Amino acid sequence: LDPGHGGEDPGAVGKRGTKEKDVVLSIAKKLKKRLENEAGVKVFLTREHDYFLSLRKRIKRARQVKADIFVSIHADAWIKPEAKGASVFILSDKGASSEAARGIAKKENLSDLIGGEQMYEPTSTLAKTILEMSTAAQIRDSTILGRKILKELKNVSTLHKPDIEGAAFAVLKAPDIPSILIETAFISNPNEEVRLRSSRHQNKLANAISKGLLKYIQQNPSVVLNRTQL
Repeated sequence: LDPGHGGEDPGAVGKRGTKEKDVVLSIAKKLKKRLENEAGVKVFLTREHDYFLSLRKRIKRARQVKADIFVSIHADAWIKPEAKGASVFILSDKGASSEAARGIAKKENLSDLIGGEQMYEPTSTLAKTILEMSTAAQIRDSTILGRKILKELKNVSTLHKPDIEGAAFAVLKAPDIPSILIETAFISNPNEEVRLRSSRHQNKLANAISKGLLKYIQQNPSVVLNRTQL
């Protein structure tokens, strides 16, 4: 599980001063506890405290623990306070599914400017071909995972869009790990900011994400090779 932002990168900030980095870390910890206690799933967090971590290092940490699934948790923001709802995103290798998805990916990818990091891109033709094949399989599996989680989120939150969306999210570029990014709500929406600050609502979000993850694991044993790690 990857709680977005952290440290000198607060992420989006609500009108009440609620910081995205704090909210998503709290949700991730609740989700970790639920998955481990109720399902016996081993969960790793890319960060457990308030510190900055580059997007490349987030992916590296997932690979180090041989993660079967990568879930990045965020809270969205928009210039208009009436924007609302949860969203689920996957990596797209064919351009963004919408202008909004492109904008959100651009915003999330800006995190690495703080640490001066850049993502590695293969240069050889063979490496690029292998990467493209792996990425296609990752996108397919991420689509299945994302839709299951979006279906569960619908029971506890308004959805911003009825289906998953795709864009070039740098943090989702692990070609061998099904990866999704969840925008739990719009922290820029005053009503949703209040809910995001609520431990009760954070638990509801954690429960919904947990249900979607477990359904994916149960129905796709060929994708999740090691059920003791997530």
